Amino acid sequence: MRRIYFILILLTITGIAFGQNERKFVRNGNKLFMEAVRDTTKIDSVKFSNAETEYRKALEKRPEDLKWNYNLADALYKQQKFEDAEGKFSELAEKMEEPVERARVNHNLGNTQLMQEKLDESIESYKKALRENPDDLETKYNLAYAQMLKKKKEQQQQQNKDQNKDQNKDQNKDQNKDQNQDKNDQNKDNQDKNKDQNKDQQEQNKDQDQQNQDQNKDQNKDQQQQQQPQQNKISKQDAEQLLQALQNDERDIQDKVKKAKAAKAKRTRSEKEW
Repeated sequence: MRRIYFILILLTITGIAFGQNERKFVRNGNKLFMEAVRDTTKIDSVKFSNAETEYRKALEKRPEDLKWNYNLADALYKQQKFEDAEGKFSELAEKMEEPVERARVNHNLGNTQLMQEKLDESIESYKKALRENPDDLETKYNLAYAQMLKKKKEQQQQQNKDQNKDQNKDQNKDQNKDQNQDKNDQNKDNQDKNKDQNKDQQEQNKDQDQQNQDQNKDQNKDQQQQQQPQQNKISKQDAEQLLQALQNDERDIQDKVKKAKAAKAKRTRSEKEW
């Protein structure tokens, strides 16, 4: 019986010792966290990191402790580990029992989402926080700020869309203009080229015609020169025939003259006899 009692006392003392160690880690973490918060000149990431380490040591013993998990999420947020902090706050938002605590967790969840430019998510988290605590002015301000950023982002996106649309329109217009200009220039070049080719062809044809005319003229001249001596030249036979014809004509003429004289003389005698 004494032995069992001794064991119970020993277990109780050991449990108290472990509990004191866990709270010691939490106290150390809280001390480091508050020291870093008080230094407003800079973000003391070293102390926040050390506070995170202390909180994790405590949570190794009591992982379901909501307050210590909340402190860990805060330390992560202060180190700008927004994705890790978002995960922790999301878990806590489902587990907190009191409305004020749920409002505080959703408020901080909205902050982590806002820092990551998750505007829709942050707006929804702030709205959840206000449903739990409608009078929280800081949450109202953060909600209005997130909504303003969303509206500004949408306007910028629309402006960029319109600008890209106008830019594409102008680009297409310039491209079509350049294409039409190139086409017109090409057509003009082709027309000039065809005109030059036609002109060259006409001149070539003209030269060819002149050359043909000159050649025909020279050929005709040569033929005339060749034919003229042939026409002027009379063969011996032709000359004898021509001479014989001339003699026959002369003989006929002399005979006619003689006959005319004889007839005249006869007529004269006849008149004398009368």
